[in-house]
Formats: sequence, structure tokens, C-alpha cells
Amino acid sequence: MAIGPALMMLFTLALFLPALYKRHLRRSGALTNDLPAAHRKRRMAVAAVAGLLVVGGMAGGAWASNGDPNGSNTGTDTTNIVAPGSDHTDPTLQDVAAQAEKNRVSINMTWLMVGGVLVLFMQAGFALVETGFTRAKNASHTMMMNMVIFALGVVGWFVCGYALMFGATSQSVIGLTALGDPIHLGDWNILAKSGFFLTGHAYDVSVMGFFFFQLVFMDATATIPTGAMAERWKFSSFCVWGLFASMLLYPIYGNWVWGGGWLSQLGALGPQWGHGAIDFAGSGVVHAMGGVAAFWGAKILGPRIGKFAKDGTPRAIPGHHLPMAILGTFILLVGWMGFNGGSTFAGTDLRLTVVITNTILASAFGCLSAMFLMWRLFGKPDPSMTANGLLAGLVAITAPCAFVAPWAAAVIGIVAGGIVVGVVVLVERVAKVDDPVGAVAVHGANGLWGVLAVGLFADGKYGDGLNGVTGGVKGLFYGDAGQFAAQVTDAIVLVVFCSIMTIVFFTILKKTIGMRSDEEAEIAGLDMPEMGAMAYPDFLEAQGSVFGARDDDLVSAKALREELAR
Repeated sequence: MAIGPALMMLFTLALFLPALYKRHLRRSGALTNDLPAAHRKRRMAVAAVAGLLVVGGMAGGAWASNGDPNGSNTGTDTTNIVAPGSDHTDPTLQDVAAQAEKNRVSINMTWLMVGGVLVLFMQAGFALVETGFTRAKNASHTMMMNMVIFALGVVGWFVCGYALMFGATSQSVIGLTALGDPIHLGDWNILAKSGFFLTGHAYDVSVMGFFFFQLVFMDATATIPTGAMAERWKFSSFCVWGLFASMLLYPIYGNWVWGGGWLSQLGALGPQWGHGAIDFAGSGVVHAMGGVAAFWGAKILGPRIGKFAKDGTPRAIPGHHLPMAILGTFILLVGWMGFNGGSTFAGTDLRLTVVITNTILASAFGCLSAMFLMWRLFGKPDPSMTANGLLAGLVAITAPCAFVAPWAAAVIGIVAGGIVVGVVVLVERVAKVDDPVGAVAVHGANGLWGVLAVGLFADGKYGDGLNGVTGGVKGLFYGDAGQFAAQVTDAIVLVVFCSIMTIVFFTILKKTIGMRSDEEAEIAGLDMPEMGAMAYPDFLEAQGSVFGARDDDLVSAKALREELAR
């Protein structure tokens, strides 16, 4: 019997076994609210058997014979190809080879651009999620940050961000060659230094394509702290952050992992751990960096007025538009197909189907994991945490999506859903950090989990030659402890580097131009004081108490509105 039908039978039996037993109890008249102990034990036994069948089915899927996991045998049938004979002179072999190579690069470049456009659209998703999870009186301010971070990021990336991160990078699949040599110590690469302002040899179609694709990833990192620091961050201070993140913070660490830097060399040099630091689409480079920065930014900025009681007990401050946040979550989900799928850099790399399917699986399992955990702990499924569970699954699978089997993607998503619930509680109740959207838990904690997951679940089916190491990427569960060591090192370096950089940056910012808006502006809402325009002027006029969230009642909403209207 083929393994596929056998697995299907196992899952089908697991689904129907409890229902069949319940039908048996109903027919025998034993199905009552007060079941005898013997029947309760039998029901537990049936549930246990069903669970074993499900686990067995997943394990069987893990060990089932593989199809074509890296696409090497797909599309190789040439029996239907007609020879290029015609009335005129046939093209030479060199002509055909040259055109085939140009077509390959063109297909890959087109796929890269499509992926980049999808990632760019994720900015809309971030804007909707963050604005929906915050209060109506700050909607214009939050939306403005999510729009302007894009523009600030483009400027910083154009000036020096791309040059520092990718100036010494080559990618043959899109025809990209290095613009120059990196700064190095011995054989270890420290930082790139070519391509500032996209001048000289950077005026090239391959460089432009790669510049755009990597730009939108950087902007995702820069926008993550805007959610954690929303509703009290002074806009002028935020603008400085946008330039700092795109010009220094992101490019330096990003070079170490993606730009041929020393973390990526840990497999070829020194300890020779696996393939060195591996982060396929950015669980660490993009999300954990943004999440760690968000933690320190929110901590140094301080909580919103009224968030914590005098005894330190956190108070819930509900967002104003849950449907908006859920819509933003779906937009992010769609954009993530370009985020992860586009990171193959090649439409001719058929592994992209595995990447996208793994991404979907992790998102779904993360969503349900967080939902059922909240349901169990607090009695309600909680839409906001369910949305964050879906995003947590996406963040966690971003690094390992190309290197793991589908069953592992499901496990990674399940763990991510649990992590996001636990870390939200820890950040708020233990660290006393006010994070209105859960960015630290979604992006920070689960970004680190995604980095580590590569070192655990990578199955060796993909990644031959990556970072100059032969063979596929294998994790600890597949016999390569060195890869796990490289991933742990990557995670530690990320946390230490990002923490030092952001603590210093935000502390200097706080002591110079200041980070926080005035107390009166925060109570009234930042839309008018900071932006000069309210998102919902008529709607807010009817809300009254939405303007106040503090222990005392020294300032009334009516007085503040009258003052702002003068």
C-alpha cells in the first residue's frame, strides 16, 4: 500500500473515531451528563488513541519518501520541445545559450520585483494593524509614522544603508556582481563600503532591482517600533529614528548575516559550524532587530499615561478599530508571500512553492495556537491576540521556511502562538513595558525563535553551496549540532548588538531633542498637537472620556477640545 493513502486513512480514522464512539454511547443510552467512571475512562482512551493517530500521521509524513523537494527533477521533460528549424538560418548553440541565460535572469528579476512590491504593500498592513490597536485620538499620528518611515528609510538606504550592507554582495541568479571589496580583518568580512548614493557601477539594472527588494525589508524593521512606541512618541524624534535605523542599525548587522559578513562565514571559516548563520528571509535580520529595538525604545520612552496603576498593575487600553487591525493582518499575510517567496531571488528556483506553503502553514497554526491558548486561559478567544498569533507564526517561519518540511512549519507555528501569548504577559507584567500592539512579542521573541528553529528543523533538502558550504542545511534534529551553534551565536549577537545600539541611541535622543510628547498633548491625543489634523473629528467629539486615561481628573476632555479649537 502506498504511504499517501495510508496516512490519509490514519487521519480520517483519527477524525471519525471520537464521533463513532459518541454515536455508540448515544445508541446504548449511556450518553448522559453524569457518565459512569468506566465510560469516562473509555472516552479518555478513545481521545488518546485519536491523538496518537494524528501524531503518527504527522510522524509518518515526516519520514515518508520525498517527491522533488528542491525542484531539480521538475520540468526536465524535453520530449515536447520542438527543434528551432525554420526557413531561415537556425540560431547557433551560442545564440540559444545566451538567450536562455538572459531569459533566466529576466524571469528571476521579475519574480524579485513582484516579491518586492508585495513586501512594500505590507506597509499598509503595518499601518492598519498599529492604528487599529491604538486609540482614535492618535490615528493620524500613527498612520503618519507608518507612511513617513517609508520615505525616511528610502533616503537613508540610498545615502549609505545599501552600500554598507550589500556593497560587496554578488547574486548570480539575478546577474548581480559585487561593487567593491568589504572591510575585513584577515579572512573575516566586517562591513561593505561601496555604492553610496547608487553612484558609479551601482547604476545597473541588477543593483537597482536588488536595492529595491532589500529596501522594503529594511523599512519593515524600521516600522516595527512605531507600534510599540505609539501614542506618546514625539514625531520629530521618530524622524531621527527612521534615518538611524536605515543608515546604521539595520545595515551593519544585516551585512554580517546577508552581506557576506562574519556571521555568515562561521560555516566556512573558524569553527565551521554548518553553513554559518542562516536567516532565509529575515526572522532575525528584519523582525528580531525591530522587536529588540521596540523593547528598548518603549522602555526608555516610558508607558502611556494611565497604562499602569500606582501599584504597577497594568490596565487594558483597548484599540479603537479592531476590524481595521484584522484587515491589516490579512494584508500582512498576503504581503508575506513576497517577503518569504521572493527571498529565493529566483522564479526559476522551484523551492519557492515549499517556501510559500510553509509560510501559510505556520501562520495558520500560530493563529489557532494563540486563539485556543487565550480561550483556555481567559475564557475568550480574543481577536487581537489571535491576529498576533497569526503574525507570530509568520515571523517565526521567515528564517526556516526554505529549509524545513511542512510538518516542521506547523510545529514552528504552534510554538510561535504560545510564545506570543507568554511574552505579551511578561513584557507588560514583569518588564513593565507598555507595548500597545505586542510588537516585542510578535517580532522580537518570535524572530529569535525563527532563527533558532533553523538550527533545529532544517532537513538538508535545500541550501547546497549556501555561504560557501557544500551540502544542504541540516539542523540539530537531522544530525548537525554545528548549525544550531551558529544559530544560537547569531541570536546572541543580534540581541547584544541591537540592545547596545538602541540603548545608546534612544538615551542620547531623550537627553537632547527629547522623545516624548507633552503630557497635555498625550491626554488630548497627538493628532492635533503633532499633526494639526484629527483622523475622526466628529467621531471623537462624541467620545468624551476617550481623551482621558490617567489616575486623576485634573484636565477635562471638554476643556482640552476647547483649547485646541482656539
